[in-house]
Amino acid sequence: MSHLDRTRTAYDTVAGHYAVLLKDELRKSPWDRAVLAAFAEAITGPVLDAGCGPGRLTGHLAGLGLNVSGLDLSPEMIAVARQAHPPLEFTVGSVLDLDRPDNSLGGVVAWYSLIHMPPEDLPRAFAEFYRVLAPGGHLVTAFKIGDGKRHPLVGSYGPEIELDIWWHPLEFFAELAAAAGFAEVARLERAATETERQPQGYLTVRKPEAGGDLR
Repeated sequence: MSHLDRTRTAYDTVAGHYAVLLKDELRKSPWDRAVLAAFAEAITGPVLDAGCGPGRLTGHLAGLGLNVSGLDLSPEMIAVARQAHPPLEFTVGSVLDLDRPDNSLGGVVAWYSLIHMPPEDLPRAFAEFYRVLAPGGHLVTAFKIGDGKRHPLVGSYGPEIELDIWWHPLEFFAELAAAAGFAEVARLERAATETERQPQGYLTVRKPEAGGDLR
């Protein structure tokens, strides 16, 4: 089974439990809200929540005034998102092959949606983000900071699932973004909370304007 199939099956299995357990996570996470608020202020144009899960961030970003839609690999997660946020658009798809035209988005959010992806696939994901963003558009991503692959059987979302998780240093994602053509805007590393096993990282980057604007 490919990593995409394994990830899809895992999240299909736990979609309902996951949505309930993480429903209030943003309310408890001031750093997450601060990063998303700064991102929202910088955006002009439509936004894609790439790897949206049950749509909790999608709904939050809509509440900040953004024209946002969601995409996820898991059909069951998309079903939960559509039920929770009926005014918003949600589609099934992969960040490795985004069904969006070139230069069509003002922003992309990849919030812990890259942590199940083998490192060799990440350049393709960043290339897709770059392709769909309009010049001046922003990408924000969140991830687990560390080094190496974890292969846990996870039961914390209800049913037990098998899922690969990769931890990377913040600089690793910064280098991937730069290699794809992005200019860095901001980065943040925060310490683990009592319920986390590792620090968390946030990176915001920008597709340069035509003519090589790298501000």
